[in-house]
Amino acid sequence: MTALITLLAQESNSGAAAVQFVILLMVPVALYFLMIRPQRRRMRETAALQASLTVGDEVITNSGIYGFITAVEDDLFWLEVDEDVQMRVARAAIQGRAPSTRTAEESDDS
Repeated sequence: MTALITLLAQESNSGAAAVQFVILLMVPVALYFLMIRPQRRRMRETAALQASLTVGDEVITNSGIYGFITAVEDDLFWLEVDEDVQMRVARAAIQGRAPSTRTAEESDDS
């Protein structure tokens, strides 16, 4: 009788243990798809953007400074932020291209 009770208890525990094991395995998979994969995609997009920047592009830095690229030196950009005001910034400090003001003006005129 006790052997039967022990056997039934082990079967119910093994089912619960299997469910717990599956849940434990799902946590890293969920972390990968919800956190790691999107971050890697953003890093690739940022690296591609920074590699494609050329002289004359209007960009915005991570600190919110808008400027036009006037020269490129290795991993540095020279930005013209005002007439006769230029500053050096690291390539990694470029957040993205500035929204084009010409397309905004053209859509307002329509």
